[in-house]
Amino acid sequence: MNGVIILDKPAGFTSHDVVNRMRRILGQRSIGHLGTLDPLATGVLPLVTGSLTRLAQFYIASVKTFDGVIRFGFATTTYDSDGDPIDSQVGATAPACPAPTPDLNLDALQKLAVQFQGLIAQTPPPFSAKKIHGVPAYKLARKRQEVILKPVQVEIKEFSILSLDSGRAHFRARVSSGTYMRVIAHEMGQHLGCGAHLESLRRTAVAEFDISQAHTLEEIETLKFERKTAGGEAGTYQSHEAIEASEKVCHSDRTFAFPEGKGSEVEEPAALAPMEGVSSLLIHPRQLLPHLPSVTADDPTAARIRSGRPINLPDHSRSPQVKVFQGQRDLIAIATRIAGTLFHPKIVFPPS
Repeated sequence: MNGVIILDKPAGFTSHDVVNRMRRILGQRSIGHLGTLDPLATGVLPLVTGSLTRLAQFYIASVKTFDGVIRFGFATTTYDSDGDPIDSQVGATAPACPAPTPDLNLDALQKLAVQFQGLIAQTPPPFSAKKIHGVPAYKLARKRQEVILKPVQVEIKEFSILSLDSGRAHFRARVSSGTYMRVIAHEMGQHLGCGAHLESLRRTAVAEFDISQAHTLEEIETLKFERKTAGGEAGTYQSHEAIEASEKVCHSDRTFAFPEGKGSEVEEPAALAPMEGVSSLLIHPRQLLPHLPSVTADDPTAARIRSGRPINLPDHSRSPQVKVFQGQRDLIAIATRIAGTLFHPKIVFPPS
């Protein structure tokens, strides 16, 4: 199955956990995601499957939108609620009781938020996947080793404090790729001298995808495993326990190894043909990369594109790139203009 499906990531899962779970649900090895979410965070996690995993390169710099809560009173080791509380005065771990805070008010926080908008230099948190001499920073931080990361430039396009209640500030933000909202929470606490951390975070949009298009793992799993049961009717839903029990009998045991750094070896079920119900959740291919014009190729032109040969598109002389379709849904290539109206296929997607 080639496509893009938007997942509503649950809290407590890493992005790789979700990818591995979807590999099991769909019985498909080739699945990736468009932008990591911390385990604490929930919300929009676009997944690409099959040959459309090659679209990931077009989403590296995607803008993200978040809703979240910053809790003032104490900082934590991870800058979010998953970490151990830190005494803001001495920098050591401390009980999870709020420190004395200044007189927080909504107006003051809104003014402080303005200082974080625009292009800023942000130092990634010690507990992050950023690598130091090939080692993820979080592995060093867990061993209480010194973690020194260089600041990177990010852009905070929007950062609004919406409300304040009992030391908790609700916010909305729209940021460039690579921005850590927990760093902003931590630095706001430092600025006020009372400590702060990111209590919750929900991503509501990535690039052209938003939360209204998202589906839960349970919803996808339900559609995948709706099938006839013995003596039952089509469309009967089996419990997760029944599904797991049947898979142990029906699927041969085999394992596969992740590429280096992508996770540990896990068991993968034998491939199953995806149900039409799951396919109905895929984003329509013409909605992908909306800033690129769409071209519908006839059969001879499609054959030329699939063989990697250039095509002439006189109506797109000013377009640097175009999406090429055969029919309404079959995305066959992303083509790049090389001269005048001549386009060469940058990526060719094999048929499903």
